[in-house]
Amino acid sequence: MENTDPRTSDATESADEAVAGELETLSRQLGEAEAKLAEMRETVLRERAELDNQRKRLQRDVDQARRFANEKLLADLLPVLDNLERGLAVEGGDPGLLRNGVDLTMRELLRVAESNGLKVVGATGDAFDPERHQAMAMVDSPGHPAGQIVSVMQKGYVLNERLLRPALVSVSK
Repeated sequence: MENTDPRTSDATESADEAVAGELETLSRQLGEAEAKLAEMRETVLRERAELDNQRKRLQRDVDQARRFANEKLLADLLPVLDNLERGLAVEGGDPGLLRNGVDLTMRELLRVAESNGLKVVGATGDAFDPERHQAMAMVDSPGHPAGQIVSVMQKGYVLNERLLRPALVSVSK
């Protein structure tokens, strides 16, 4: 019972050719998709490696910044240390000259501190600021209005607008 009908044979051949053509198309598309997937995997791996390298580089930079954060300040302090050593090396001598040398060294130290963002807080005559001053005593002072600093027991300091230590002061009533 062989089918000898030419139309059926042509239909089968045509269906086989269509399936073969579709199979070839699908195989080609699968190959392209696999190639694209491999390319994407490679890209992801490279991106991960780049992120990891960047993270390591950033960590190394942060560590270096921490280790050498005070380098400028310490370099600025070296002349102050030199002057103190010179002052200590002098034997005998005039107490007035020693006082002048200490005064100059103190001014130089304050200059270095101010150039690095340190400011003195709490001068006599300033208005009392509870954010920057700590009142140790309230005193009657006819020459000063209420709430004004009469005397400073210990200077306060601010580093770049951030309070390091409040000034200990006496305030007029």
